[in-house]
Amino acid sequence: MLEIGSKAPDFSLPDKDGKVVSLRDFAGKKVVLYFYPKDNTPGCTKQACAFAGAYEEFKRKDVVVIGISKDSISSHQKFAEKHNLPFLLLSDPELKAIQAYGVWQEKKLYGKVSMGVVRSTFLIDEFGMIERVMPKVKPDSNAAEILAYLNA
Repeated sequence: MLEIGSKAPDFSLPDKDGKVVSLRDFAGKKVVLYFYPKDNTPGCTKQACAFAGAYEEFKRKDVVVIGISKDSISSHQKFAEKHNLPFLLLSDPELKAIQAYGVWQEKKLYGKVSMGVVRSTFLIDEFGMIERVMPKVKPDSNAAEILAYLNA
């Protein structure tokens, strides 16, 4: 996993409408980049809805919110529509950004070991540097924790 003070890896991935979005598009702005395992699962839905609920406050602070998973563009489209998600959801089925940020890791569930996305959030500053790293975040409090940090 990347560390505070390191350069955030750039990426170019399609959003829910198929438009390619790159991290460099947001130079000069803070970016909340969160990685999550799967659309429409309980934890991921809680996390996305918490970001949606706090979205206006992020916007007032001129902070961009981006969620990334390995789900398809159409899955993201349905997820965003179902839950009225106003922020960017990017599709990374080839794990380019997921691996670049070090969030593709071994996971254990009920004694079974598999590889998957570890729910993690990065705050990237206006200069493209990683300002904060939050590994293994709690879905329902992640957005509030970032806002508390930004307000401190």
